[in-house]
Amino acid sequence: MSDLIEPEANLPDSPGPIILFGSGETSPSGQKIFDTVLRRLPIAPTVALLETPAGFELNSAQVIGRVGEFLQHRLQNYRPQIVTVPARNRATAYSPDDPQVIEPIFSADLVFMGPGSPTYAVRQLRDSQAWYSLLARHRLGGAIALASAAVVAISAYALPVYEIYKVGEDLHWKPGLDFFGMYGLPLVFIPHWNNSEGGDELDTSRCFMGKMRFAQLVELLPPGLTLIGIDEKTGLIINPQDGTCQVIGSGGVTLIHTGQSHQGASPANELEGMGLVEVAENRQGHVHKFQSRETFSLSRIGVFHQPSAGMGLPQAIWQKALSAVVEKQKSPEPPPEVLKLVEERQAARSRKDWSASDSLRQRIQELGWQVKDTPDGVKLEAVQGNR
Repeated sequence: MSDLIEPEANLPDSPGPIILFGSGETSPSGQKIFDTVLRRLPIAPTVALLETPAGFELNSAQVIGRVGEFLQHRLQNYRPQIVTVPARNRATAYSPDDPQVIEPIFSADLVFMGPGSPTYAVRQLRDSQAWYSLLARHRLGGAIALASAAVVAISAYALPVYEIYKVGEDLHWKPGLDFFGMYGLPLVFIPHWNNSEGGDELDTSRCFMGKMRFAQLVELLPPGLTLIGIDEKTGLIINPQDGTCQVIGSGGVTLIHTGQSHQGASPANELEGMGLVEVAENRQGHVHKFQSRETFSLSRIGVFHQPSAGMGLPQAIWQKALSAVVEKQKSPEPPPEVLKLVEERQAARSRKDWSASDSLRQRIQELGWQVKDTPDGVKLEAVQGNR
């Protein structure tokens, strides 16, 4: 891949999984979805929380922090090491182009991005160092989890939800970050697909657009796209490594192919009243429906193309991502007994039992590991001779 990388490095040959939440990433359904992914990651995985979509909010740290707290408390068996990436705004000290701000992305086992504004996320991340770092990490096997605004933002065309639903702008689309474009898939994602917050008075399905407005919005898109609707409290896990897609949660996933012929489309009678038959017919397309706990082939979405190494990415970013992978391979994973002692020490610190905390730190060090308390949480480093 590069003359700068050691020849013995065992670099991943496939991108990592992509987890897309329709909503409810901190609900019981979200816990189940995260559980499915975390069990595939290394022991005590590093989880980087990218703050950008909510970066315009004064409490953006708290918004993303709730996800970190959820992971640490509800999925503590996996001992996730949480680090926040406060890449909020290019015009501030917390810029998505600041190398120090985005550093944790390179060594993360999972990068999460979620609530906020889709169009704000697109403006701040497009062609940014943070975005290229995320792409490079994913291409080298890192898992990516996206929810809410982030799901919309990574589309080929992003739905300006707030601008239409709250401000009353005319129906339109914005160019998105096009995450799947590098894999040859022109996709548009619609979370909150079956939202019903409007009750009987207002149709808030299709990410608050309603069936009628959504049908009109589809007419504004160019041909050849695939739209993917993800129900509330439902996740779609896309696994490039084995070419499968898995639906988990309380709802389902809807694929709308436009301008394409495809096998296995859902019968029209199953779609009546959903406003989808007309959409598919008008765009010379068809619809697939997949329910919770159903697994289907990635080829149902489209042909996934693996790009060549570093293609479309700045050379410096790609080299840094490669180096981070090699460094992770050199660093030993802490064994379960060490991680258990770390948990006990955290519990002792919580109850202010400093004597027990110091004793546990010593036991951890005797096993070859050093505990470091940082603003981003506890870090473990192998002491000299344990590498």
